[in-house]
Amino acid sequence: ISLDIFLGEFRGLSSSRLFHASNTGSTVRHGFPYQPSALAFDPVQKILAIGTQTGALRLFGRPGVECYCQHDSGAAVIQLQFLINEGALVSALADDTLHLWNLRQKRPAILHSLKFNRERITFCHLPFQSKWLYVGTERGNIHIVNVESFTLSGYVIMWNKAIELSSKSHPGPVVHISDNPMDEGKLLIGFESGTVVLWDLKSKKADYRYTHDEAIHSVAWHHEGKQFICSHSDGTLTIWNVKSPTKPFQTITPHGKQLKDGKKPEPCKPILKVEYKTTRAGEPFIILSGGLSYDTVGRRPCLTVMHGKSTAVLEMDYSIVDFLTLCETPYPNDFQEPYAVVVLLEKDLVLIDLAQNGYPIFENPYPLTIHESPVTCCEYFADCPADLIPAFYSVGARQKRQGYSKKEWPISGGNWGLITQITLQVLYKLKTAKVFEKSRNKDDRPNTDIVDEDPYAIQIISWCPESRMLCIAGVSAHVIIYRFSKQEVTTEMLEVRLLYEINDVETPDGEQVPPVPTPGTGSNPQSIVPQSHPSTSSSSSDGLRDNVPCLKVKNSPLKQSPGYQIELVIQLVWVSGEPPQQITSLAVNSAYGLVVFGNCNGIAMVDYLQKTVLLNLGTIELYGSNDPYRREPRSPRKTRQPSGGMLTVASCMCGLSNLYSESVKKLRTSYISKTKNQLNSLNPCNLLFFLINTDLFSDVKDNSFSRSRSSSVTSIDKESREAISALHFCETFTRKADTSPSPCLWVGTTLGTVLVIVLNLPPGGEQRLLQPVIVSPSGTILRLKGAILRMAFLDTTGSLVPPAHEPWREHNVPEDKDEKEKAKKRRPVSVSPSSSQEISENQYAVICSEKQAKVISLPSQNCIYKQNITETSFVLRGDIVSLSNSICLACFCANGHIMTFSKLLVDTYQNALVIIK
Repeated sequence: ISLDIFLGEFRGLSSSRLFHASNTGSTVRHGFPYQPSALAFDPVQKILAIGTQTGALRLFGRPGVECYCQHDSGAAVIQLQFLINEGALVSALADDTLHLWNLRQKRPAILHSLKFNRERITFCHLPFQSKWLYVGTERGNIHIVNVESFTLSGYVIMWNKAIELSSKSHPGPVVHISDNPMDEGKLLIGFESGTVVLWDLKSKKADYRYTHDEAIHSVAWHHEGKQFICSHSDGTLTIWNVKSPTKPFQTITPHGKQLKDGKKPEPCKPILKVEYKTTRAGEPFIILSGGLSYDTVGRRPCLTVMHGKSTAVLEMDYSIVDFLTLCETPYPNDFQEPYAVVVLLEKDLVLIDLAQNGYPIFENPYPLTIHESPVTCCEYFADCPADLIPAFYSVGARQKRQGYSKKEWPISGGNWGLITQITLQVLYKLKTAKVFEKSRNKDDRPNTDIVDEDPYAIQIISWCPESRMLCIAGVSAHVIIYRFSKQEVTTEMLEVRLLYEINDVETPDGEQVPPVPTPGTGSNPQSIVPQSHPSTSSSSSDGLRDNVPCLKVKNSPLKQSPGYQIELVIQLVWVSGEPPQQITSLAVNSAYGLVVFGNCNGIAMVDYLQKTVLLNLGTIELYGSNDPYRREPRSPRKTRQPSGGMLTVASCMCGLSNLYSESVKKLRTSYISKTKNQLNSLNPCNLLFFLINTDLFSDVKDNSFSRSRSSSVTSIDKESREAISALHFCETFTRKADTSPSPCLWVGTTLGTVLVIVLNLPPGGEQRLLQPVIVSPSGTILRLKGAILRMAFLDTTGSLVPPAHEPWREHNVPEDKDEKEKAKKRRPVSVSPSSSQEISENQYAVICSEKQAKVISLPSQNCIYKQNITETSFVLRGDIVSLSNSICLACFCANGHIMTFSKLLVDTYQNALVIIK
C-alpha cells in the first residue's frame, strides 16, 4: 500500500508519493490515460502519443513535457500516425473520421478533418516522408488521402480486384497496409481472412497473392523487402518469401507444444501483433504479443521477445493494448537496430530495454503510476513552506530503485514551454505497509487475495506541512503517525499494551480502575504500561475473536530510511467477535502533539508526545445532557479478563461501518469474512503500538443501517449510529462568554451536529512531556442540515485562520544546550485575532455540510449567513479555499457539479461558479 506525495495525491495501497506541480494557469490531468486504445511514436523528435476510447490524446516527451488534447466528438481513437519529424499527427477515430493535428504550436490543434460516410475505417498507413495516407476499410477497399490537402486522391484499390480469383468469398476487412521497404510503389495489403496481396501502385494490379488458412492479425516486413512475417489467430507465425506465394518459407508456433511424429503443434491463442526488426551485429528480433497456450489459465498477459535461439516471455500486470519497437533509424530499408519496446497496457506504460541482458524496464519518469493500485485518498496542499519540496526531493532521490535499466529514458523529445502543460513530478514515495507482518501462507492471510481489497489501503490522510507531521488512517482500522527525518534510524520494536477500562469492569484483583471521562468533567489520560510477555488473548471462551487487531505489527527491529519514519501505530481491535469500525475522520496537530480520529460509534484522542490516550467516548456521551435526540445510553457489556493480562474496555470503536459506498462495504465485508480465526495473539511489536480495546454499547449484529441523505432524524437506528465525520483543531472561542481564544477541537457528526471540546495544554518544553493534557467538552452545540464535511475559521478581515503548528526540526540529532533552551521557550505558531479587532465578534466559523453551509460569528455563536447548497443532490466534498485573492467555499456534489461560493462576509452568498462535469 502506498502513499504518493505529488503535493496532492496519496495512493491507496501502502505507499505514498509526493508530486510537485510546475507552471500555473492550466488544468492538470494526472495519471494514466483512461481506457487507452492507440499508440504512436516519432523516432526523430522522440515524442510519444497515446489515444483513448473517450477521444482524448496525450502527448509525452522528455520528463515534464506533456500535453492533453481532446477530439470534440469523443469517439474512440483507433489509430495514430506521426508525420515523422514534421510536427504533425494523424488520428483515426471510431466514427470514421480522420484528423490532422498541428503540433508545432503551443496548443496543438486540428488543421483538417475528413469524414468517411459509406465505409468504416479499419487501418491506416503513412510511409516515412510520403504525402500519401493509405486508409483501409471494413469492406476491404483502400482509399488514398493526400496529407497536404487532406482530400481523397480518387485512387481506390477495390477488394475484388485485389484478390481476383484467389478466393471466391469476401476476404474481410483490411487489417494491415505497408509499403515495401525497398520499393514504396509496392503495397502489402493484409485481409482478415488470411489473404495477403502485394499491390503495384503504378500498374494498378496485384503482383503476388499469398493465402493461408488462419486469420491474419498483423504483418511486418524484413528491412530488405524480400521477406515478411504474418501473425495468425491459431498462435502461429508464417514467414513468406516475396517471390514464393505458394507456401510460407517457415511456420513458427512460439508457445506451442511440439508433438512427436511430426504432427502439428496444438493451437494457441491468437498472436495479436508481431514486429520484425534486424540488427547488423546479430540475429533479428521477432517481438509479439499474445500466442500463449490455451492451457496457461490464469497466466498474465505476456510480451514475447525472440532473438536467435533465445525466447524471453515478459509478463505484464495488465492486458496489452499495443506495442511499438523503438529503433535507431526511421528509414525502413536500413538495419533497424532496435533498442527498446514501448508497451501500452490497460493501466500502465512500460518501456523494455532490448540492449541489456534480461530485458530490464526503464524507470518511468512520468507520474502515471497511480493505477498500480486503486486510488483511495487524495489531498492537495497549497502555499507550503519553501524548504519542503527540496527536503522531499532530497530524501526521494536517495530511495533505492533496483531492477531498472541504467540507460536514460528514451522518450526525450519536446521543449519546455512549447507543448508543456502543468506537470506533476514524483518527489517521494512512502510504503505504509512495511510496519506490518506479511503472511507467508494462504491460511494466515490477513484478509484478501486481490488488490482492490488490500488490508493496508489508505482511507484518510492528515498532514501538517509546517511541521511535516503525517498521519494516515487505513481500511483495517489502523492509524499510523509519522515524523520526517533526514537521518536513517533503526527502531527497536517494543510492544506497549494499553490498560484502559471503565468503571463496572471486573478485574481479578478487584483493583479500582479509572473511569472513562464523561461530559462536564476533565479527562484523565490513560497511561501505557509496557508488557514484557506476549498477549495470548486471541479469542474468548466462546470461540469469538477478542482483543486482536486486524493486522499484526512486526516484532523485529525496523530500519527506517531518511524521510517519513514511524512515530506511533494505533489499532482498534476485535471485541467479542465484532470487528472494529472503519475510521471515518482524522486530524493531527503538531503544536498540541495530538491526533484524533472517529468512527461510526465515537471518538478517540491520543497524545503522541506522551503516548497516552486522552479521550475514548461514544458519540452519545459527547452530548451529555444536551443530546437533542433524547437517546438513552445503553449499558455497556461487562468485559472479560483476557488470559494475557490485557484488559478490555467497553467503549465506542467496534462494529462494521455502514456509512460508506457499496463498493467499500463490500470490501470491508469480504475482509471480515476472510479474517475470522486467522489472526493469532499479538507478538511483541513495535515502536509504540497502541491497541484500543473496544466494545459495543448494544448488539449491532443487524447491520441493515444504510446511509440516508435525508435530513430527517426520526430513525432511532440512525440516531444511535451517529458517526464522527469531521474534525478540526483550532484556537478560537469555545463558549459564548469567552473573551479570548483557546485551543480546542471542533467535532462534526453525520447528523449535522458540531460539538466543541476544550483542550487545556501544559506549558511547552519539558513540562509538555510531564504534565497531562486536560480534555473536556465545552457544552457548545451547533446544528446544520446533513452530515458535517468541513470546518474553517476566518478573522474579521475575511482571512483564513490557520491551525496552530510547530516548525519542523530534526528529532534524531541530539540538541545542544542552546537548542534545549530555545525548545523550552518555543511556543507553537498560531494566528489569533489582532488586538485592534473588536472583542464582541473576533472570528467567524464557516461550516459546510452535505446540504448547506453556515457562517457562525464567534464568540456570540450567532448564525449570520446560511446557504442551502443543494436540494436534489448532496455534497461529496467541500473546502474553504483561497481563490483569486478571496476566500471561497468550494463544493463538489454527487451530481457532478462543482460550485464555489464567495464573499462569505457580506450580506448574501454569491454563487460564483458552477461547472457541470
